[in-house]
Amino acid sequence: MPTPMIPTDTDAVVVGAGPAGALLALLLARQGVRVTLLEKYTDFDRAFRGNTLNPATLRLLDHLGLLDVVRRLPHVSTTHFTAVTPEGTIRFADFAEWAAHADSPHGEVVMTPQRCFLPLVLDAAAQHDGFTLVTGADVQELIEHEGAIRGVRYERKGVTHEVRAPLTIACDGRHSRVRTLAGLQVERRPAPIDVLWFHLPKRPHDAATMDEAAGAYFRFGPGTMVALMDAGERWQVGLILAKNALLDLKVQGLDAFRARIAATVPDVADRLDTLRSWDETALLSIETSRLKRWHRPGLLCLGDAAHAMSPVGMVGINLAIQDAEATAARLGPKLVAGHDITDADLAAVQRQRQGLIRLAQTVQDLVHRLVMRPALRGPDAYRFPAPVRTLLTWSPLRRRATQLIAEGRLW
Repeated sequence: MPTPMIPTDTDAVVVGAGPAGALLALLLARQGVRVTLLEKYTDFDRAFRGNTLNPATLRLLDHLGLLDVVRRLPHVSTTHFTAVTPEGTIRFADFAEWAAHADSPHGEVVMTPQRCFLPLVLDAAAQHDGFTLVTGADVQELIEHEGAIRGVRYERKGVTHEVRAPLTIACDGRHSRVRTLAGLQVERRPAPIDVLWFHLPKRPHDAATMDEAAGAYFRFGPGTMVALMDAGERWQVGLILAKNALLDLKVQGLDAFRARIAATVPDVADRLDTLRSWDETALLSIETSRLKRWHRPGLLCLGDAAHAMSPVGMVGINLAIQDAEATAARLGPKLVAGHDITDADLAAVQRQRQGLIRLAQTVQDLVHRLVMRPALRGPDAYRFPAPVRTLLTWSPLRRRATQLIAEGRLW
């Protein structure tokens, strides 16, 4: 997207054009806020990024008039997620069931690649005069004045630029450069797993042998857990590994890796020869973390920059988008009116959001301990403990678990 003129001052500068940053910029621009969105990369074509839009996000997109457009993108819609153990198939999240009881029009999740979704959101933002997207913008410094952050300096095509603003918002991910420059302290929570992602082709007979309609499909084998995500013409596959176990896996060799997948998901054994190199895989090192304080005067961190999530429940993108929605609702009107954004305003955003984030991370930690860690230990395929099985199969409790995925809350 061309940038005819890069502003040097604006009402808000957002760093990071992922789902949270892009939607925040759109929501602010719709209110009449002048907003400059800085993105380090020049395109959005990066593999193995989260692609799940939950009912809360679908509701926001519907409000913005974008949902029908999203449905014209390459996508997969699914009403439920399933897990397969020696005891059989368990539908552990049922969005259609939840929607019927919650009176929600969105009883599904939509899976669409970020390389398709983000340009759509940015095109919508570009319809507003006050919006500017700057790609290839690598933030180097924060601009400070009288103890407050007042914008950033960034490098683009070898030239240093700056953009000044009364509000800077970091949406630049779990390795946030802005957060580091601001000196905000991260509280890291250990996770016992990593995920090795790769792709496999889909075959016509998959619908008959796997619960293809589930969209997200989890299989347990001897000391192994495999996740399959429907990515349209192919499966996005994740092998759940014990933390730091990738080196041992590589020592065993690619043939042993393929055999491990085939033993756990026999349905895909006929195409594992398409995986020819470790270079076709990508390791996601899992951690959950959060900032004790999301803000400094003039600066607010959102999404993974404030709270990195585990992939459990596939809620990370949607919680980040909800951060953006809450921020735009609370701070947008003050920016439009030209009022100062105080530290109390920023603290109010954190108070509104942090309880739900802590709840989601607590549930993820429980899943790590009760499901994933045991699943990677023994010689036999994992079986759900009775309390967990009750949670997943008793409709009232399952609806609560589904609501946490669907809306980021239990009640």
